[in-house]
Amino acid sequence: MGSAFAAALTSLSYVPQVRKAYPSGATHDLSVKTLLALGAGLALWVAYGVIRDDIVVVIANLLGASLVIALLGFKIRDIRRG
Repeated sequence: MGSAFAAALTSLSYVPQVRKAYPSGATHDLSVKTLLALGAGLALWVAYGVIRDDIVVVIANLLGASLVIALLGFKIRDIRRG
């Protein structure tokens, strides 16, 4: 139970950043390289969780990765719009 709570807090920590980045043009402070590195790390944690058959690790990191993907999408949107 404790590990699930810690995983939820860690994964949901990205929500405020996603909410801030959602409006157009609100991603100027975000680094694409950092987001890519974070996304790669989260993907590796998902793979580790699958190998270990640890559903908490898988779900927590899938949630975190999906939020990072959203941030990357917002960043790319804003780069294209100039």
